[in-house]
Amino acid sequence: MESLPDALVQSILSLLSNAKDVASCKCVSKRWKDSLPYLRSLFFSRNLFDNLTNGDTPDAIITRILLSIVKLEELVVYCPFSSAGLASWLSIVGPTLKNLELRLDNITDDNTFTEIPSKLDCIRAAWNLESLRLWGVLMIYSPKWNGFHRLKNLEIVGARLEDRALHDALRACPNLTHLLLRGCDGLRSITIENPLLEDCKLDFYGDCLLTINSTRLESLEIQGCRLIRVLETQFLKNLSIANTAGRVQMVDFGKLVALEKLDIRGVQWCWDAISKMLRMASEVKQLVMKVEFTGDWDTLLPFPEVDFVDFFNSHPKLQTFEMHGAIFAALCQKNSLKNVDSKFSIPCLENVVVTVRSPLNAEQKMTTLKSLIKYAKNLKKMSIRILQMKSNHSSADDFFEDICKFRHRNYKIVSIE
Repeated sequence: MESLPDALVQSILSLLSNAKDVASCKCVSKRWKDSLPYLRSLFFSRNLFDNLTNGDTPDAIITRILLSIVKLEELVVYCPFSSAGLASWLSIVGPTLKNLELRLDNITDDNTFTEIPSKLDCIRAAWNLESLRLWGVLMIYSPKWNGFHRLKNLEIVGARLEDRALHDALRACPNLTHLLLRGCDGLRSITIENPLLEDCKLDFYGDCLLTINSTRLESLEIQGCRLIRVLETQFLKNLSIANTAGRVQMVDFGKLVALEKLDIRGVQWCWDAISKMLRMASEVKQLVMKVEFTGDWDTLLPFPEVDFVDFFNSHPKLQTFEMHGAIFAALCQKNSLKNVDSKFSIPCLENVVVTVRSPLNAEQKMTTLKSLIKYAKNLKKMSIRILQMKSNHSSADDFFEDICKFRHRNYKIVSIE
């Protein structure tokens, strides 16, 4: 390093980001210390300041480091800090920051702010941000953000939110292309109207009502919503909807002409919602169905009969199909394969994953498995997952023996998990 020119030393050391490494480098030599103002990124880990003994505080230490840097572009702070400290840091480096990630940890049991101004309000000083990630967020009042017009990516993880506060926060970010809200509690009804949004991942606790109006949306993942309405879907390629704690009651989408992958999961879906999704997703190439029950209210009901031929004729481009016990049982009803046209085929199907949970109607289930082999001429792999199949009757053993024989006859394609 001593033989390198100053510019090259500066370039190498500017790639450092961990604050502990930066502090070590300052002690090596004056030349190294003089190169550190050209850092572009700084990361302060969660436990970095746990053993302070000289009366210093994390706020003060971070402030001193930031004062020595010319043009910081990325700041990541996981260690505890105060709103006053954050306001001080962003007054120094806010205008040059492009990426900011903060562990706020300001959720309280009584939903009150212990610091004024709040940490959320302080972030407005970094008005040039392109990416903002926040952890442990309490957002029950609208943050005082003037507007982040360059912000493309917003991620909030582990949050307690109010509808109006989130709505106003999203309005302050009009040019978002990527939005992630994970582990968010408190929302009842939310509307997202960011016209440039392309990738959206939403994970809510409870039964939220959701409306999205984003014309460029390409990928959408939703967890924890009861009523879902997405107005513009002409570019939507990947769609995942789940509700592990509640019921999906209603879905309303525009035309899903570009949809390639559909993933629906949950304990209970209303059958109208399932059948509507299947009708709209006629062009889908990958389909995952892991819904346990149907039923419009609190009563859990099995799936109604689904005609095998009609199902695959309605999804001619299907290449990968993963089906949980309920939809598999629905495809195995006695009338499903009664009259099959000799010209019927499943032209594009290459990969099937079947989860079997019950030995009931074993003969019909075996017929359905054989039909998949028979009519899917391009099938390359079938995985049969035996999951928690419980029975005191010998039928479970007989059914499993039939599956093993089926696997043996089609060993190049079929596997048992």
